[in-house]
Amino acid sequence: MIRRLLLLCMVWIWAPPLCAQVAAHILLQDSPLAGFQYHAGKALWPRMQVGDALTLVREPDNPHDARAVRVEWQGHKIGYVPRRENADVARFMDDGRTLVARIVRLAEVRDPWSRVRFEILIPLQP
Repeated sequence: MIRRLLLLCMVWIWAPPLCAQVAAHILLQDSPLAGFQYHAGKALWPRMQVGDALTLVREPDNPHDARAVRVEWQGHKIGYVPRRENADVARFMDDGRTLVARIVRLAEVRDPWSRVRFEILIPLQP
C-alpha cells in the first residue's frame, strides 16, 4: 500500500502539468476560401481533410489587394482570405501576431466559394 502511494506521488510530481497539454485559441474568423478554382486546390482536393493545418502568408505587395493574405496547404497555394474579410488578419500579421488556420469544412459542390471553409485562430499563451 505504501509503495503504491509512493509510486503515485512520484508520478504526480514528475508528470507535466495539465495546463501545458491544453492549447487555447480565440476564433478570429471563419471564412470561405477565395480563389480556390484558380490555384492548386483542385488538384490537391482528394488529399485535403477537415482539421488540416493551413499556412497564412501576408502579401503586402499584391497588385490586386494591399491587404492580401495567401492560404497554403502543405506548401501549396490554394487561395486567399476573402478580400472583404482580410483587414483584421492582415493587421494582426503586420503587427507580428501569430495566427493559426485550419480547414473546418470540405464540401464537394459546384460553387468554388463553397468548397473549403477555414478558420483563423489567435493562440493564447499559457
